[in-house]
Amino acid sequence: DAFDEYCNVLVGSVGSEREVAVASLLRQALGHDAVHLMKMVPNLSMIMGDTQYNSDEHCVDAQERLQYLLCRFIEIIAYSTK
Repeated sequence: DAFDEYCNVLVGSVGSEREVAVASLLRQALGHDAVHLMKMVPNLSMIMGDTQYNSDEHCVDAQERLQYLLCRFIEIIAYSTK
């Protein structure tokens, strides 16, 4: 999908100022919850690194959490393209 492709493009510029900045912002914004977004956007793991994230499958409202994470992801990649 489009987000996986974006991650591929970003990883293609490994070490660039933009890639480093986006990766840092994503780690800060998504934290350990990134694992839930990685299920939808598998290539996000290439940006987030090999860090093992704990997956809390017992979320009260998983749909709201996923929506929040996806919105944060979009905000960060949109901000980084300015």
